[in-house]
Amino acid sequence: MITEDDTLVADCRSLAWQAKQASRILATAPGSAKNEWLRRSAAALRLRAKEVLTANARDVEAAPGLGLNKAAIDRLTLTEKSIEAIAASLEEVAGLPDPVGEVIEASRRPNGLDVSRVRVPLGVIFMIYESRPNVTVDAAALCVKSGNAAILRGGKEAIRSNRALHKVLSDELPACGLPKDSVQIVPTVDRAAVGHLLGLAEYIDLAIPRGGESLIRRVAEEAKMPVLKHYHGNCHVYVDAAADEDMATKIIVNAKAQRPGVCNAAETLLVHRSIARSFLPMASRALMAENVELRGDEASRAIVPSMTAATQEDWGTEYLDKILAVAVVDSLDAGIEHIRRYSSGHTEAIVTFDLAAARKFVNEVDSAAVMVNASTRFNDGGMLGLGAEIGISTDKFHARGPCGLRELTTSKWIVFGDGHTRH
Repeated sequence: MITEDDTLVADCRSLAWQAKQASRILATAPGSAKNEWLRRSAAALRLRAKEVLTANARDVEAAPGLGLNKAAIDRLTLTEKSIEAIAASLEEVAGLPDPVGEVIEASRRPNGLDVSRVRVPLGVIFMIYESRPNVTVDAAALCVKSGNAAILRGGKEAIRSNRALHKVLSDELPACGLPKDSVQIVPTVDRAAVGHLLGLAEYIDLAIPRGGESLIRRVAEEAKMPVLKHYHGNCHVYVDAAADEDMATKIIVNAKAQRPGVCNAAETLLVHRSIARSFLPMASRALMAENVELRGDEASRAIVPSMTAATQEDWGTEYLDKILAVAVVDSLDAGIEHIRRYSSGHTEAIVTFDLAAARKFVNEVDSAAVMVNASTRFNDGGMLGLGAEIGISTDKFHARGPCGLRELTTSKWIVFGDGHTRH
């Protein structure tokens, strides 16, 4: 007897198999065809904006019944302005260099062999994400541009929006000579489908989860293929003894308050004891003016009594809110040790005019990105020159930090000989 789960397993396997077949054609597709698809999709999105917005309105209407709060509904909502921004992002990706076929290194060996290493696509990428419908377009664009087939699985709260966006994108593929299955969307909201797909390592080459920590941990635990991920962003700003205090204030306010709900926002401020008495009152006033709640250690509260007492749990928490943990440290070494103990390996910053201190911090802090006299908010693909990103990785293999087109490729060794045999 065929059960409903049997049917779901078969559907998932078929979806992944189709993506694998498409990936083989995409791997050798000319850059001109991929760029044509991106530009045609941008034009089609503008032309069919009403269709997408109507679907999105139904998602937004249903959102409170799914338990979404105001912030989540805001992330879900599309407007004419956001549709234009999504279309423009497709055109921006079209303008980026194609990584496929790039020669990373080349040499002639003493025996006459010509050896080179070139970039090639990964194959099939399974993207699992929540809330934001724009991720559907971003992920599809980056995967296809880098020669990869994409399987997209957004959250149930955005299913209508994602289906409408996917239809716009997939309708333009055949006209550009690209397989219709280059971009597929998981058609069901059944969570079991994710588990079935995560087991298909023979078809899917990489899984990328974007969303809350529980989603990412589930994917990491169940996936049979590699996973590109970061669990959370517990980012630090360390203000050194040799810091410009005005600069440090501007940096911590930006790092914490500009967009507190993102993974590269600062969660902890560390201040060298020698400048804490002058710096903390100024920084506290600026942060409190942005409605940031400060949770300080004993030394910080002795200087700014209005701070809430920090608990041990605060040092390891990613708030994703206007809350900042504050501690006074005795030295640069103590600051680095605090970061080693509590950091999630995402982004750390030092504010200092002491070049030796900056070099020590950069060399000894082991995170995906380390900033000197700059906000943690700059750990972003667009800000770091990638043009676009599919996510940020705190892993060390195979990519680390913001991941753009190049990070969606691997390499292949190519060797030309002239009847060479090995002795």
